Amino acid sequence: MTDDPRRYAPATFRNRDPLREVLRRLLPPLGLLLEVASGSGEHAAHFAASLPALTFQPSDPEAENRASIDAWCAALPNVRPALALDAAAPWPIAAAEAVVCINMIHIAPWSATLGLMRGAALVLAAGAPLILYGPFRRAGVPTAPSNEEFDASLRERDPAWGLRALEDVAAAAEGFDAPQVIEMPANNLILVFRRQ
Repeated sequence: MTDDPRRYAPATFRNRDPLREVLRRLLPPLGLLLEVASGSGEHAAHFAASLPALTFQPSDPEAENRASIDAWCAALPNVRPALALDAAAPWPIAAAEAVVCINMIHIAPWSATLGLMRGAALVLAAGAPLILYGPFRRAGVPTAPSNEEFDASLRERDPAWGLRALEDVAAAAEGFDAPQVIEMPANNLILVFRRQ
């Protein structure tokens, strides 16, 4: 038995470097980055170590995840303690220069996506980015077989989960410009919404 609260997500190791390289281009050089649904905290630690001029505010609704986040980020001076934040509920933060959300909206009910859009619209200034990463469905684009299998397994675990249509996510993003879509490895996308 170990006292180490750190959790490990295998997908994080696979996607963290490609994600970091895109984030370098998209994020402001300075300011506060709010990560919604930080999960294990591995992404926050990796990105914060590479982008020391930014202040990172990780968050998660689950106490065990927040303990993991804080353990992963303990040695990084530009990472704040993880916030208890439920995307669908009012947010305990007033402003950020950017909001990032990685692999949340397909493993949460649709209300979490709607809350993410509402919350980001409240904390971001005009022109600031809301950056989403994960698998999406797109009208007129065949979904990869691996993503179809993933979607089926998610819906089996919880009928409220599953891959979201990019068009539905964009329609829910009131107060944001149409998203920039960036193709990523393993049939994932980055969607970049800019606050109007």
